[in-house]
Amino acid sequence: MKVKELYNFLNELSPFDTQEKWDNSGLIVGSFEDEIKEVHISLDLDLEMLEKVTPNSLIITHHPLIFTALKRVNFDSYSTKLLKVLVKKDISLISMHTNFDKSHLNKYVAQEILGLKIDNTDEYISYATVNVDFETFQKDISERLNLEYTKAVQCHDTVKKVALITGAGASMLSEVKADCFLTGDIKYHDAMEASLRKISLIDIGHYESEHHFSPLMLGLCEKYLKKNKLKAIITASKNPFKFQYQGETVE
Repeated sequence: MKVKELYNFLNELSPFDTQEKWDNSGLIVGSFEDEIKEVHISLDLDLEMLEKVTPNSLIITHHPLIFTALKRVNFDSYSTKLLKVLVKKDISLISMHTNFDKSHLNKYVAQEILGLKIDNTDEYISYATVNVDFETFQKDISERLNLEYTKAVQCHDTVKKVALITGAGASMLSEVKADCFLTGDIKYHDAMEASLRKISLIDIGHYESEHHFSPLMLGLCEKYLKKNKLKAIITASKNPFKFQYQGETVE
């Protein structure tokens, strides 16, 4: 199979032209005419993961390796170090980021992972009616995502309506029409803004909320790839963070 055949399938699944203007989803490395021998799926790339990938493979990631234009390729940065390996091993790379957030990932995490019944979705933001006390809801979310700790802002005793964006969605706080917002990478000033707006926050982690990309993508692609005699392999990157509690490090 050529890269362009799988690209066209992915484009029908989640059109690349729906991505945000600042995004860089699509074919990042390789040629549409390259032949694929294996397909790997991962949230991100890292060097340890790339060692396992055989030459002439194609990797589908959620996060693009390159966001902004590269002015130099001197192999001293995260993106250029990995780019060197990809080129040397003839590995192609397709990323499905904000287009896939909108079409699949946010809804999947809300429903299948967190057990929420979605009322409606406004592009990125998935909404659900909950009506549960905040402490119980926070504990349930933490357990379902296997969070090592939970960072939260509580503005109400009860969660009535919840909004969700996987990854880092705090920049969209002003668009949220709910009394509780679930997203990752919440910063201090995001918490201050949420407090002012009377919107409770629960930080669901960037990696923790988005690593579900891989099994979801595998399920969507597996039948098509088998039909074309290709196997999809989840080759997961690792969470770069470690968490320490009272002297004990948790990975």
